[in-house]
Amino acid sequence: MSDLQEQFEKAAKDSKNIAVKPSNDDLLFLYAHYKQANEGNCTGKRPGMMDLVGRAKYDAWKKLEGMTKEDAMKKYIDKVHSLKGKI
Repeated sequence: MSDLQEQFEKAAKDSKNIAVKPSNDDLLFLYAHYKQANEGNCTGKRPGMMDLVGRAKYDAWKKLEGMTKEDAMKKYIDKVHSLKGKI
């Protein structure tokens, strides 16, 4: 396993123990970058207008289309570290 992969998995675990609840924008950032790092480009149909949360998640992930797995991991790790520093 690569060092980046190990850091990413640690950040994913650490994200569950952030002292202050992240903003919705931060949560969407984490969700989208996690999905991009694990699954690649966004797939499936965009959720309907009544599914506001699903639609926001889909849109956040879709914006990352073309981003490499490594870049998504790095940005995810950096975001978790910055959120852990906020108290």
